[in-house]
Amino acid sequence: MYKSHIMRKMFSLIILVLCFANITAGQNSNYNTVTKNGKTFYVYKVKQGEGLYAVSRIFDVSVADLLKSNPDAQSGLKNGQDLLVPVIGEVKETIEINQNRLPQNIVQSSTFKHTVTRGMTLYSIAQMYETTVAEIKRLNPGLSDDISEGQVIIIPQKKNIATSSTGYMYHTIQPKETLYSVSKQYSLKPEDLKEANSGLTAETFQIGKIIRVPVEQIISRQAEVQFNNEIHKVKRGETLFNISQQYGLKVADIEKANPNINFTSGIKPDMEILIPTRIGDSVTNEIDADRLLSHISADLRTNVIRVGLLLPFLDESDNQHYRVQEYYEGFLMSVEKMKEAGANIEVYVFEIGTQAKLESLLGTMEMQYLHLIVGGMTDKQIATISDFSQKYNVKYVIPFSSKNNEVMNNDKIFQVNSPHLYLYAKASTVFMEQFSSKNIVLVNVPSKNDKKDFVTILKSDLRRNNIKYSEVTLNSNLTANISPLLKSDVENVIVPTTGDSGALKDIMHSLSESMQQNEGIVTRLFGYPEWQTFSSDLQSLMHTFGTYFYTSFYVDNQNAQTRNFIQDFKKWYGRDLIETYPKYGIFGYDTGLYFLNAIYKHGVNFEKNIEQIDSSLALQFAFNFERVNNWGGFVNSGLFLIHYDTDRKIHKINKSR
Repeated sequence: MYKSHIMRKMFSLIILVLCFANITAGQNSNYNTVTKNGKTFYVYKVKQGEGLYAVSRIFDVSVADLLKSNPDAQSGLKNGQDLLVPVIGEVKETIEINQNRLPQNIVQSSTFKHTVTRGMTLYSIAQMYETTVAEIKRLNPGLSDDISEGQVIIIPQKKNIATSSTGYMYHTIQPKETLYSVSKQYSLKPEDLKEANSGLTAETFQIGKIIRVPVEQIISRQAEVQFNNEIHKVKRGETLFNISQQYGLKVADIEKANPNINFTSGIKPDMEILIPTRIGDSVTNEIDADRLLSHISADLRTNVIRVGLLLPFLDESDNQHYRVQEYYEGFLMSVEKMKEAGANIEVYVFEIGTQAKLESLLGTMEMQYLHLIVGGMTDKQIATISDFSQKYNVKYVIPFSSKNNEVMNNDKIFQVNSPHLYLYAKASTVFMEQFSSKNIVLVNVPSKNDKKDFVTILKSDLRRNNIKYSEVTLNSNLTANISPLLKSDVENVIVPTTGDSGALKDIMHSLSESMQQNEGIVTRLFGYPEWQTFSSDLQSLMHTFGTYFYTSFYVDNQNAQTRNFIQDFKKWYGRDLIETYPKYGIFGYDTGLYFLNAIYKHGVNFEKNIEQIDSSLALQFAFNFERVNNWGGFVNSGLFLIHYDTDRKIHKINKSR
């Protein structure tokens, strides 16, 4: 267990800085080549500290390809070891040849239809399906960037799976289709589709939803049908009938697969018999396939939770290293909390300031045995860690970035900071629940468009639900113009179209004048996360209007657990939390507590029970992770509604679910 008096002095010592050789990629032509069994390989001499992953990134090949060519590398690499690396051109050529072997009965349509869900953008949809916004617009004449929920968009199917990093094509579920019928359409087993779509359940297998179809698996299954036979070595006492029963076959099936064997004279021990294994012989049926959609795999428990923190501790740009350090310190406090609850946790902490250092780090053996990775700051770092997490089945938490789209195609990812449009969509939903019966007035602020996307979503929701609203412009005549729009028989909810503090002051001034002229009028303001950062004077005025604002994070300084954390932080580290929004020490604590508790209570595959994970222990962040599609990861849609009431009290209302 960590000791408090040690923790204050351990920060610089506990970071494991990995030594590495600075390797540059792209000079593959400088390596010697050899030919074995008709295939060409580069001969690469392993450098100190390098692992398989680091080498795979240099040559743009998979770790699996390296292991096929170097089976003795399974136990790790040694300095100076000669490694055979398949020439990438030959790898791609093999894929292209395989794709030409797609069964003739499988017709790959050139397009499919995608139904837009809340929070999606054209860019995120393009990322999801490995295409471009321009290509989507080409197929959808007149399509604008302002897409809306429920809109159906035509998406181009990948023409050549060999150029796809995922190796999938996509299928839109049609009326009357089942998991069984779709699998048969592509000559697959239902298990193949379920494996390719980790989020596929009875609830998500719906008309109009998309599932991805593994092309290489189709080729593999076709090969089974046409060529593969399992070899059975006869054991003493076995009969042909016994063997046929073992494999769920008829005796005639085995006799047909072995025309050169005279079975009339019996079989003998050690005789090798071909057992036909065709997809058509699968015992899977419609009922079994349906069970796959409702089956929840057993929890994979672990005695020791191994966590890796991969953060740029030495990046001093914009004083980022102070925030990262505080995040790390808060995370360690969550480790202490979980150890007190009985968890056994090992924390590995690495500085990842450069891309080369990160790639070298991910090639080490200890990284492959982690249960959870937290970190990454830049898009390139996140993409590299994401690739690693998929290959080694490691859960990956992206704590800081809200704009990265790796989550769209990696079911191991949990993105803590909500993408803006997901946040806006959730905030609009909460607004509708809270204020749909009120008199709603939008105040447009000229030259301020920072909340344009939120306002667009809000207006769309209001119109779709037939809720009336008024609009007025902030100018010198605002008091006179807004007064006729306010009602005395119902609360008036005023929504500025910007989070700007100056605009808010002007609006509150006009509202005060209007309320003095019209007694009995009650107004409420609705606004944005940055309102929590405003000065105490402005926040005092916000109380006057019973102000509400949405946010995914908020620190309630009156909460006893929060006060205890702040005091403990100062005891541990001898200083106060940095004045930032969010507070990074509490950010690290909340993140660590949520995910460590998830693994401790629900096992390594905790996402199977994502609805049951306790998020109430978090002090600052609202956590509610939702899967982005049938094969991708999870984004945090957690949201608080903060209410500054007229009695000078602050209410933190969790609207995450």
